This record gives sequence, structure tokens and C-alpha cells, in this order.
Amino acid sequence: EVQLVESGGGLVQPGGSLRLSCAVSGYTYKNYCMGWFRRAPEKEREGVATIYTKDDTTYYADSVKGRFAISQVNNKKTLSLQMNSLKPEDTATYYCAVGVIVRGLNWCRLTPDDFDHWGQGTQVAVSS
Repeated sequence: EVQLVESGGGLVQPGGSLRLSCAVSGYTYKNYCMGWFRRAPEKEREGVATIYTKDDTTYYADSVKGRFAISQVNNKKTLSLQMNSLKPEDTATYYCAVGVIVRGLNWCRLTPDDFDHWGQGTQVAVSS
């Protein structure tokens, strides 16, 4: 059974930092995509960042470039998202996900349909 469990969410002031973690177990592919997505109230789910486990190739949404950093540690068992310079518009529920890379690509898209297993989410609120 594949399990993804997020942690690290909370309330932070604008300009602050948070680090999200996702414990991954049971996913048996040798190389695959890992990603962070978010859904703000009354908005569509959007991709935040992805990483390809084969070579750590990363991809970011324009809205978080230069502020967020995705990484995988512990032999793909933990996915992290370091979030700096947080803004109120970063407020959302954040989800981690895993999936098989799209054939022909050597990077992981920010497309939710590319991911087949999801965590339950962790809340991030950025407010003064």
C-alpha cells in the first residue's frame, strides 16, 4: 500500500519560512516523479514544484521560483519543500504526490493528472 503523509504546515507571518515534509512508503518504482501541489480556498489545485528521483531534476511554478525549494532525502522516502519569503497568496492546503514520469520527458510536469498517489494535505496560512 502506498502511503504519503505530510507534516510541517502552520501559521506564519508574511516574509517568514516553513518547511513541509512528506513521508513516502510503498511506492515500488525505481525512478518516479514527486511533487507538491496546493489548493487555496475557492481556487483550483495548482502545481507548486516537482522533482524527478532519477537525477533530482526540479521544476517550479513561476509564482514560487526563487522562494521555494523542493528536495528528496533519505533515498526517496522523504520529500521536502522549503518555503521562504512567504506571501499571503501562498495560503493553501499543500499536498504531496508521486507518479510515473510521462514517457518521453526527462522532467516532471506540474500536472496533477500525472500523479497517482496523494497525501491528505497540510494547511499553510500566511497572515499577520
